[in-house]
Amino acid sequence: MANIHSKTLQDLEFPAVLQQVAVRCNTEMGKELAKTIVPAIVETAIRESLGKTAEYLSSFESDNRIPNHGFDSISGELKLLKIENTTLELLGFRRIHSICDTVATHQKFFKKFKEYFPLLYTTSSGLESNSEIPVLINNVIDRFGEVKDNASEELLRIRRSMNHVRGKISQSFGAALSTYQSSDYLDEIRESVVENRRVLAVKAMYRRKVKGSVMGTSKTGSIVYIEPEASLKHSRELNNLEFEEKEEVQRILNQLTNQLRPFGELLRAYQEYLAQIDVTAAKAKYAADINAILPNLNANNRLYLRDAYHPLLYLNNKRKNEKTYPQTIELHPENRIIVISGPNAGGKSITLKTIGLLQVMLQSGLLIPVHERSEVCFFDKILTDIGDNQSIENHLSTYSYRLKNMNQFLKRCNDKTLFLIDEFGTGSDPELGGALAETFLEVFYERGSYGVITTHYANLKALANELPHATNANMLFDGKTLEPTFQLVLGQAGSSFTFEVAQKNGIPYSLINKAKKKIDRGKVRFDATIAKLQKERSKMSKTGSRLQEEEAKAREEAARLEKLNAKVKSKLENYQELYDHDQRMIQLGNKVNTAADRYFQDKRKRVLVSELLRIVETENSKRKKKTSKQAKAERAKKAQVAQEAQKEVKVIREKKKVAQKKAVIKEKNKPAPVFKIGDLVRMHDGKAVGTIDALEKGKAIVNYGTFTTNVSTDQLALVQAKKK
Repeated sequence: MANIHSKTLQDLEFPAVLQQVAVRCNTEMGKELAKTIVPAIVETAIRESLGKTAEYLSSFESDNRIPNHGFDSISGELKLLKIENTTLELLGFRRIHSICDTVATHQKFFKKFKEYFPLLYTTSSGLESNSEIPVLINNVIDRFGEVKDNASEELLRIRRSMNHVRGKISQSFGAALSTYQSSDYLDEIRESVVENRRVLAVKAMYRRKVKGSVMGTSKTGSIVYIEPEASLKHSRELNNLEFEEKEEVQRILNQLTNQLRPFGELLRAYQEYLAQIDVTAAKAKYAADINAILPNLNANNRLYLRDAYHPLLYLNNKRKNEKTYPQTIELHPENRIIVISGPNAGGKSITLKTIGLLQVMLQSGLLIPVHERSEVCFFDKILTDIGDNQSIENHLSTYSYRLKNMNQFLKRCNDKTLFLIDEFGTGSDPELGGALAETFLEVFYERGSYGVITTHYANLKALANELPHATNANMLFDGKTLEPTFQLVLGQAGSSFTFEVAQKNGIPYSLINKAKKKIDRGKVRFDATIAKLQKERSKMSKTGSRLQEEEAKAREEAARLEKLNAKVKSKLENYQELYDHDQRMIQLGNKVNTAADRYFQDKRKRVLVSELLRIVETENSKRKKKTSKQAKAERAKKAQVAQEAQKEVKVIREKKKVAQKKAVIKEKNKPAPVFKIGDLVRMHDGKAVGTIDALEKGKAIVNYGTFTTNVSTDQLALVQAKKK
């Protein structure tokens, strides 16, 4: 645990993640525990912690919800149990009882569903079961948190006596109230309560007429509160009994505390278990909120984060309804070091932080927001140098601080180390700083360390290109708009787009041109080549994604057409079968009709019967022998096909009717034509075409050749006007 420095956790904003986990805890103890989580380096401990969180997360989507684990802290009670002759308060006993009940419920639940929650079952079953503590507390304290009357024989006797005396007080007070009320000595309110005692509200002028003890007066002095003499004697007796009750209750609670004292360590273990469960539940809730999962854990040093999200950025953007861009990155023995280059504000630093934060979260038992096909491994050391680390306290400049940091890196790094360095080598002369950074990178490489660095230095890009187990990467930029796409591309260094970004931000072209002349021409050409390659890659990436989309659409369309073709083919086959069957039935009907006609003519029954038998035998010879099941299935199929055919015909007829209605409506809505003698016309609902022979007052005589008819011109449609 000490191998992952607190400064690394600060650089990666891990405390902010822990704060978000703590907020999701139900108990104060759980919240404090969540804030103290640190990454582990022992693989078994990491796997167990991750497994518990994954099990708890799975319970959200199943019917077997894990029981409530909330509790009130008993830390104060545990301290008192360590001290001899101390007594716990009633509320403390209730808290202890509640914790014992909750743990027993968990043990029972996880035992029942141990195949679903094996790790959580193992943890709960490791606690010693105890039913004695709740029994001891239940014998003394009721469900309202009060000491029971039968907690001891003496307490039962005292409380019975108290009830008897209270009855006497009530009786004697009632008698006094009645007497003095009839004498008109009492005020309208008649009685009140002072110092938990019933008193008479006596008018001030009659105070000497009422025997008893004065307990006080009203603010105006018009009323004097007097406890009647008859009740006074019983009140003193009640006071004595109340004192005895208090002493007996104290003795009982002291005895109960002594009975619970041997279970102090067990109760501490119960509380720690519930606090840990609270943290595990909070981790699961956090995982659900950031869509986190447990990726595949491997032992071959392969870190493959696919579609990885920065959790803090993801939740922040989710609140604002903004898009968060995922990153995909891979480190393995054949590609241990990645050098990311490209312009500022392109997402290099956030990519670096995403890798580091997810690794730290994973080793702390937190699930991470990545694709389900991702793979992760564990590191003994995680070293970071991110952000401006100028130290005012130690009078160190940024570069001095970073050199001290690098010295620590060089001492500690090995093949189980993950290092993350932002803006590697900056803070000094570019050439000298770049040369030193190159030397450091060679040492990291020789030690077999894994790491990701961001840089603008060309020599580091070149070194990554030369080393067999290192690679360049760049954050993709749109070459035309110079807007970042927040997409990491492995295998190629990125241009810094220095002059292009300057031009976009309004720097005059003349000054940019002057700056270009001041630097090495080869450097400009090198950067320009990289920029050109990056633009080409961006263009190819867009083209590739477009082609993939088109290919996917084409595949979907082909599958749809194939499905449609199969459906049409099946329908055609069914219709052909139906048609063949109908034709056969028509032929059979014709044969029967011929036989019937012959019988009608000659009335010869024997000939008719022999003819019908011959027809039946001929038909049966064509049939294959079928079981009743097959025959039933075939009849059902034919009935279904016939039904479908009828539906199709019905639909077609309905469509024709609708089309005809539309045509009629369209015809009617047309402006009325002006008819002339000799025009070719037809009726709106007819097909025969005739010629108009005469027109008179909205009537027309239409000649159809074989006959003429007299019709209204409203019923006529113009087919062709008479040619001039």
